[in-house]
Amino acid sequence: MTPHNSRISGFYQLNPFERLQAVKSFDGLNDDDMRSLHGGNGALSVERADKMIENVVGTFNLPLGVATNFQINGRDLLVPMVVEEPSIVAGASYAAKLVREGGGFTTSSTQPLMIGQVQLVHVRDPQRARFDILARQEELLVLANRQSTSLVALGGGAKEVEVHLFETSPMGPMLVVHLIVDCRDAMGANAINSMAEAVAPLLEQISGGRAYLRILSNLSDRRLSRAKAVVPAHALARDGLSGEEVIEGILWAYAFAAIDPYRAATHNKGILNGIDPVLIATGNDWRAVEAGAHAYAARDGRYTSLSVWERDADGNLVGTIEMPLAVGIVGGATKVHPAAQSSLKLLQVKSASDLAEICVAAGLASNLAAMRALATEGIQKGHMSLHARQIAMAVGAHVGEIDEIARRMVEERVIKPARAEALLVEIRTNVVK
Repeated sequence: MTPHNSRISGFYQLNPFERLQAVKSFDGLNDDDMRSLHGGNGALSVERADKMIENVVGTFNLPLGVATNFQINGRDLLVPMVVEEPSIVAGASYAAKLVREGGGFTTSSTQPLMIGQVQLVHVRDPQRARFDILARQEELLVLANRQSTSLVALGGGAKEVEVHLFETSPMGPMLVVHLIVDCRDAMGANAINSMAEAVAPLLEQISGGRAYLRILSNLSDRRLSRAKAVVPAHALARDGLSGEEVIEGILWAYAFAAIDPYRAATHNKGILNGIDPVLIATGNDWRAVEAGAHAYAARDGRYTSLSVWERDADGNLVGTIEMPLAVGIVGGATKVHPAAQSSLKLLQVKSASDLAEICVAAGLASNLAAMRALATEGIQKGHMSLHARQIAMAVGAHVGEIDEIARRMVEERVIKPARAEALLVEIRTNVVK
């Protein structure tokens, strides 16, 4: 069988149906998958949506694109991305092409460990309570694991108990008990919350205190994913700039994010521009990942860049990233939303760690694309034509008029609704004549 190749020449020039057929031939998806990805009868129905959340009145569509050129740990992938912002899919695809020149992304993950927290207050002797709780760890773990026998059967479940003492807070001292839970291929929120609630009465009995909050933490700093990218200098040469000059600009952009939280926030948003669309496409909780990412970026008491960029001894640009990524391929919307199921099938993931590593590689690609643009022509140039198309649509242009209006606005460098409206009137007047 011919190996898959995510380097699909001219993919962006195809129409949506032709792109869908190329995706189908890449991974052999079936007709139901095609309908799910294309938004036809296989997409999320109102009836199914009504069972997912409350007060449903309809469904809401977002564009689903496919990022090409990705090679991760030697395997070629097409990466589904659901996002409304122009340039993200194109930027990630372009950056993945650059990284291919250096051998593609290499990724790894830690074990899928998450933390459930139980807050104990009004504890008369916190130090003794801490000792007594740890002494009964095995009893607590057994009680917790009764809540998810299926997780335990897969080798997961609650593995350890920790106790943290906070001597001061706005309300007074508290003990916080951590359940360390191996979630296997689930994101784990429901299982962890059930475990925390189950052990709370016993913790109250042991400590003599009262349990208030019993919930998981989204700072999943035991569940980390990593990616590395190497880009040869020659691959970065562009528009009269040498690769070495582009690398210099990228390193200064990284240095800015490393020292300044105002820049770091936007820099890290650029990383999440690549991660969130994959999470949404696969039915995962992107809000949880974002919360964990930003908290992790400030773990040393100062908010900074999630990625690190440097130049190696051979003059290559090298980017690395490590961040929390709690994702699942079982349970939740991943098993309910048809398009999420098809996206997971397209990615051919076998574990939650596989998916997390694809996400972190997409994040590093998006980061590279943004920094390369910032260090060369500026972020707006590549963004301009796609933004112009959105403005053309917003003023009421039809399919046959959008590209012409966008082209004219980009040429004139006047990308504004008023100009789009004037061009639309001009085009339609000429058609009538």
